[in-house]
Amino acid sequence: MTRKEGYTPHPFDAQYEVKTSGLIPGRYLKTGHTHDRHSTAYFGVAPSVFKGLLKRWQRTERAAPLDDFTFMDIGAGMGRAMLLASQHPFRKVIGIELNPVLADIAGRNITKWQAADRAFAPMRIVCGDILDARFPGGPCLLFLFNPFGAAVMRRMLARLAHIFSKRPGQLDLLYVNPEQEHVIECQPGFKRLFIGQVRRSRVDSIADHKIMANQPDGEYASANYEDCSIWRWMGKP
Repeated sequence: MTRKEGYTPHPFDAQYEVKTSGLIPGRYLKTGHTHDRHSTAYFGVAPSVFKGLLKRWQRTERAAPLDDFTFMDIGAGMGRAMLLASQHPFRKVIGIELNPVLADIAGRNITKWQAADRAFAPMRIVCGDILDARFPGGPCLLFLFNPFGAAVMRRMLARLAHIFSKRPGQLDLLYVNPEQEHVIECQPGFKRLFIGQVRRSRVDSIADHKIMANQPDGEYASANYEDCSIWRWMGKP
């Protein structure tokens, strides 16, 4: 993707010599998979929003310490959230990405990140569908930046409920731009712990506004915050 096509780098990439920037609408993320039509868009989460939401989650009462949790980025894209998560001592950091081009970029970012000794947790990217993904034992923290529409969200939640009702280990969800919030509300067993706005830093606000302003089609907009929510699997009622 070129600047003419709407590519505008975020300062995060320049600082860490990675490639996580740009905004790619879902219609350009075709892979031939049946779930392509449910893909929303690729856009790297603002680092300040990620850090702010993670801090809110860390203030919740958890059944285990952070280093027992596996962090899983659902719809990992180029891996920015994974890179940010690996700066914390999670048990593992795993990304699930349907698009092989994005997954390949994420893999190269991870290699650079690890080579620079920035990762405090083992990392890996998996190219595949979340409905086929395997979940490691122990507590899991799932991160979603509005990766897909209601149909896939509904099926994913049903699968999570089935898996985690039969095994120990806490399951929490961090959800940025929660357009499918109503789908989670309809899935028995999940409890919302937080809903509200998480503000971008000034640097992130300026960068993301520039990225949005440089879109050829001008179909997305950016605010100085992201709507976010935190959910916890409480078990079947």
